[in-house]
Amino acid sequence: MSTVVERLCQERAAADGLGSKRNAVKYLKQDYEALKQQCLQSGTLFKDEEFPACPSALGYGDLGPYSFKTQGIIWKRPTELCANPQFIVGGATRTDVCQGELGDCWLLAAIASLTLNPEVLYRVVPQAQSFQKDYAGIFHFQFWQYGEWVDVVVDDRLPTKNGKLVFVHSEEGNEFWSALLEKAYAKLNGSYEALTGGSTMEGFEDFTGGISESYLLRKAPSNLYQIIQKALRAGSLLGCSIDITSAAEIEAITSLKLVKGHAYSVTGAEEVYYRGRTEKLVRLRNPWGEVEWTGAWSDNAPEWNFVDPKQKQALDKQADDGEFWMAFSDFQRQFTRLEICNLTPDTLTSNEVNKWDLTLFNGQWRRGSTAGGCQNYQATYWTNPQFKIHLDEPDDDHKGSLDEPCCTILVGLMQKNRRRQKRMGEALLSIGYSLYQLENNLDIHANRAFFARNQPAARSDPYVNLREVSSRMKLPRGEYLIVPSTFEPYKNGEFCLRVFSEKHAKAQMIGDVVSAKPYEPHVDSKDIDDEFKTLFQKLSGEDCEVSANELQAILNRVLAKRKDIRSDGFSINTCREMISLCDKNGTGTLGLVEFKTLWMKIQKYLAIYKKVDIDYSGTIDSHEMRDALREAGFTLNDQLQHSIVVRYACSKLTIDFDGFVACMIRLETLFKIFHLLDKTKSGIIQLSLAEWLCCTLV
Repeated sequence: MSTVVERLCQERAAADGLGSKRNAVKYLKQDYEALKQQCLQSGTLFKDEEFPACPSALGYGDLGPYSFKTQGIIWKRPTELCANPQFIVGGATRTDVCQGELGDCWLLAAIASLTLNPEVLYRVVPQAQSFQKDYAGIFHFQFWQYGEWVDVVVDDRLPTKNGKLVFVHSEEGNEFWSALLEKAYAKLNGSYEALTGGSTMEGFEDFTGGISESYLLRKAPSNLYQIIQKALRAGSLLGCSIDITSAAEIEAITSLKLVKGHAYSVTGAEEVYYRGRTEKLVRLRNPWGEVEWTGAWSDNAPEWNFVDPKQKQALDKQADDGEFWMAFSDFQRQFTRLEICNLTPDTLTSNEVNKWDLTLFNGQWRRGSTAGGCQNYQATYWTNPQFKIHLDEPDDDHKGSLDEPCCTILVGLMQKNRRRQKRMGEALLSIGYSLYQLENNLDIHANRAFFARNQPAARSDPYVNLREVSSRMKLPRGEYLIVPSTFEPYKNGEFCLRVFSEKHAKAQMIGDVVSAKPYEPHVDSKDIDDEFKTLFQKLSGEDCEVSANELQAILNRVLAKRKDIRSDGFSINTCREMISLCDKNGTGTLGLVEFKTLWMKIQKYLAIYKKVDIDYSGTIDSHEMRDALREAGFTLNDQLQHSIVVRYACSKLTIDFDGFVACMIRLETLFKIFHLLDKTKSGIIQLSLAEWLCCTLV
């Protein structure tokens, strides 16, 4: 229950602007300014109790407390490491980011690219932080996390060995912004070890809130060099890597001094005049701060002797700093993939920077309710979360028929918090999505029959265990259903779905409507046959009223005779709720008409139960429950579907008959209370605490 309430509070806060660039969420409720003032007033240096300087902050496996790699580590503040520590010296530069003993080259490549765009850098690394003025041992950084900006506070105690930083460090040795940034990101993800292994795109997106695209260099578009130049000019972040074929190749160094399975930053693209022709060059940086390409156009290579001296002086720095030039043709041959994070999706496709339309949805895959798996699992695929997008306006540059693909969208599906859960053994899920064109307006959850009849109009690449999968697609005008899913069903996870469209596009979550039209039998005492009246008199006794205990005995006697449905028998609480629903005069018991009404409801529930029990097991599974709810007249959203599974399904995700009836009665009661109080039919009611407690205890 607390999880549901917490999620509701978060959604309301986000609607009020919390998590925006101007109002970042305070991670773990730590307020940087307040904590800093407390330290300054008390004359103490900040010690972060939420991420203490102890073995748990380092890791859990390779960097766990008993690992040889963590032996001898001492946490020290920069003031203990050098005489004159600085936060940033002469602006943040790529040489401030040198890799230590942690396998987070993907993150460091992203940080190095970040230094090329000061506007973006100082969004992540707030200025006016110092080891001199108002120094209190506390610093803060801001990251984008699944649709919101988060402000993360850290103290400046850093892991060291033999007086040197273990992880990220600057070339100068007295500059600490990059080491503290890495620590803040480690805190956000649970530990330093959680940062081991990843995609540069992940770092790019967490620094910008942008959307990433990946290019396989051997299948790249013919204008890739222009794309790179344009991306660099636009401030996009670029990374590249060489794929490996086995674990033994990780960080293996080739004969030309390139590192396999290692993330590089792309930091420049220039054309030079060489021997009567134009040569396209790209500049890369190894986050190690050393080990550079030794082929054509490397530092001091003979090719530079045939270039205009001024251009040579500007480009060929001849320093072993991890940065080097190479021919674009060699780059395409030697490297496998290029990753570009666009601050807005149009930076690579339009000569003008246009504002794209962004729609963001947060959702969940929950075992038994919304974790349906991919299309291979037809029985459950339809239960995945569903979203609808309406593409009505064609792109500005479209000149053909409106029936042709003319609306560009970029869809990104990102799974949440998996890096933070690594210490619990949770790995990235294999995820993907499909788009289906809708012929008719659809505002309710598409059922199994819909997916049996329709094939996807577009989809992401094959399911893959990356944090995010994204693809750009051009579609004809119309309405589309987007279905994000994991590859296998019954996998719990949270996700963020982003849809960027060149023109404004209406988007909504399908099944977000909550309504009810349950079966309401109209019973008059004149219409009740004599046989039923006689039976009622026999069951109810002298007072001709059925109490909760009598109702329990009656119903369980009937259930015991049935072999086609499974049940543990109705509980006394369920029987009390049945009476509460049908008791018109508030006696706490049921008279003849009230009992007949309830009896007809139960018969209706039984017919629905047997109809959706397609395998005649005597129980219904959590996915059949969706159909049963619809048959009973209830339209519920995914969160309510999940709450029902948690409350009424057993560990095998099945619901027996008494649980099904209990759920129906509970839903009818809640809807009835709400509708009675909602006099204006606005969908909103206002209650005092006492009134709310009375309603929930009915």
